[in-house]
Amino acid sequence: MSLSSRHLLGLQGVPREDIQLILDTAQTFKEVLQRPIPKVPTLRGKTVVNLFFEPSTRTRISFELAEKRLSADTVNFTASSSSVLKGETLRDTARNIEAMKVDIVVIRHSAAGAPHFLSRHVRANVINAGDGRHEHPTQALLDMMTLREKFGTLEGLRVAIVGDIANSRVARSNLYGLRTMGAEVALCGPRTLIPAEAELWGVPIFYDVDQAIAWADVLNVLRIQRERQARGYFPSLREYHMRWGITRKRLEKAGKPIVIMHPGPINRGIELDSDLADSEFSVILDQVTNGVAVRMAVLYLLSGETSVD
Repeated sequence: MSLSSRHLLGLQGVPREDIQLILDTAQTFKEVLQRPIPKVPTLRGKTVVNLFFEPSTRTRISFELAEKRLSADTVNFTASSSSVLKGETLRDTARNIEAMKVDIVVIRHSAAGAPHFLSRHVRANVINAGDGRHEHPTQALLDMMTLREKFGTLEGLRVAIVGDIANSRVARSNLYGLRTMGAEVALCGPRTLIPAEAELWGVPIFYDVDQAIAWADVLNVLRIQRERQARGYFPSLREYHMRWGITRKRLEKAGKPIVIMHPGPINRGIELDSDLADSEFSVILDQVTNGVAVRMAVLYLLSGETSVD
């Protein structure tokens, strides 16, 4: 079992067979996580460096936990406590990593393309944990795993991605991955938060959230990324919630079963009503659980190891 590439830099152009292999392997690791001792020696002797140039909680902890469950040696790097503050460049960081004989590098960076740059300068396998507004492949993979568990298949499933599309790397990776696996994808949000290039993606675009709900089986609700917005893209958070927020009233009006997803962290009461995040519609906690299994699968498949146990 192996992937067609030695890195996971994004899902654009990744073959269906690779995605299928990752999801199937993640299912095996989810069973491992349910054991009394949820740990295997699969990556014993391997060293994984987590390079996080941006703040992160869920993704960083999920990768760290996945690495520990696989018995890897883990080194954590954060920009706030590193030589980056002294002027060290990504190229210099890459050269230092190479000198340390690291096996796998997990990188999150504010610049789109940083993982691709790193992959050209190190022998280690590189995993993209989010780069700028570009991609976040493992988030999309855990989303797909969650939906496959819920529906049995991704083929023909209608998924509407709602909210801050322009600033979202999650939206792009989900778009690429879901379409590869046979799902239908639509986008929904204010015109100011739908990027101009979205017209070229060949997917339905809704500017009315009620129309998106009527179309969809699943709503993947994105966080409003105020930290990435250099200017106001809508008059107020209150107005955003009134026009595009997902509420119980809106779901009940649709009169059909619908599944709610969110990559976190949730701005409760803005993009999603607080009670819905914890409701029968939500699979958000399943996404969190599946995140560890998916990241275990990616680490395992890229490591070249031949045995899960």
